[in-house]
Amino acid sequence: MASIWKHPKSQFWYARYLDKDGRWRNASTKSTDRKAAQRLADEYEGAAKSRRTATQVRRVLSRLHAEITGETLPSASLRAFVANWLLEKRGTAKATQAFYKNSITKFLAHLDALADDELTMVTKENIVTFRNALQEKLSSKATNHHLKVVKMLFRAAKRDGFIVDDPSEFVETIREKQADKKRRRPFNLDEVRAVLAHADDEWRSMILCGLYTGQRIGDIARLTWANVDLDKAQVRLVTQKTGAVLLIPMAPPLREHIESLPAPDVRPELAPLHPRACALVEKSGQSGTLSNQFADILALAGLRKKKAHRATTGEGRGGRHENESLSFHSLRHTAVTLLKEAGIPAAVVQKLIGHESAQMSELYTSVGEEALNKAAASMPVL
Repeated sequence: MASIWKHPKSQFWYARYLDKDGRWRNASTKSTDRKAAQRLADEYEGAAKSRRTATQVRRVLSRLHAEITGETLPSASLRAFVANWLLEKRGTAKATQAFYKNSITKFLAHLDALADDELTMVTKENIVTFRNALQEKLSSKATNHHLKVVKMLFRAAKRDGFIVDDPSEFVETIREKQADKKRRRPFNLDEVRAVLAHADDEWRSMILCGLYTGQRIGDIARLTWANVDLDKAQVRLVTQKTGAVLLIPMAPPLREHIESLPAPDVRPELAPLHPRACALVEKSGQSGTLSNQFADILALAGLRKKKAHRATTGEGRGGRHENESLSFHSLRHTAVTLLKEAGIPAAVVQKLIGHESAQMSELYTSVGEEALNKAAASMPVL
């Protein structure tokens, strides 16, 4: 028989009842009235044992909840709630939106028909099996990223009153194994020269911009002529990942390179520096294809093994990745290393590169334009 109990730190009664498989379940009744809470507990157990449909369960519990609290529970299927939740995320960066959608699509596919049931029917076990299924294919880090999105979804559902208890709250992340951690290292200058030798003109420009600004591949791909001020020798941009506004002095070799690029005739301020790369990231909102192209260039330069990028192989974007010490992001590490080797203070390096640490941001206030220009001028000519 269902019973009720009260947690010493909660004002509400909790229901304890048996489900159809004979397992004990606990759920908050959100009621401070003992008799009303017992009625809810009995209904919970009746619903669980009689294998009622999600709609029947929801109807009974909504009626009881309204009688007890005076409030009507909002109702939505998981799939419908997901659609609205993704719409709320339209203000985030395109790459972030794409990742949210990718994670939730995987989750809905895993749940199959349950995705069209009420949100309340999703259990902790459903989320645990989803996490475990991902771990079979992806690294611990990638698995945890997808799990984080699912947790965000259910926190929003609880916040908006669609569920009383968050089934994802106590689902633990996967402990990242040492073998899964990517140990990126900087390029040495000979390696950079080797990569440049195997790159076409646009990729050569992308690599030089990445090296001399220390920015991520997506931000380099999105650079337009409006971001470049050749008179002041500055690059201005807003980073996609953090939304940080950066004003980066151009190293002399970078200024010389950009001056050599053919400027467009029509509305040059809107034209991208790297048209092909820009078109790819704008179309997908992600930079995965560009990363794969750069990996191919590294393979041509003898710095990485050639790989297929198809998800069906288990080695592409959908599979578990091997440790790779060199990638486009390594140019960011290279920039930091070269600046520090030139004796540039750490605070200046972080300001120039655009570090997102709040602690480092406090140091930025003392970094002046002269120090930044000196840092940019210290970068080597290739």
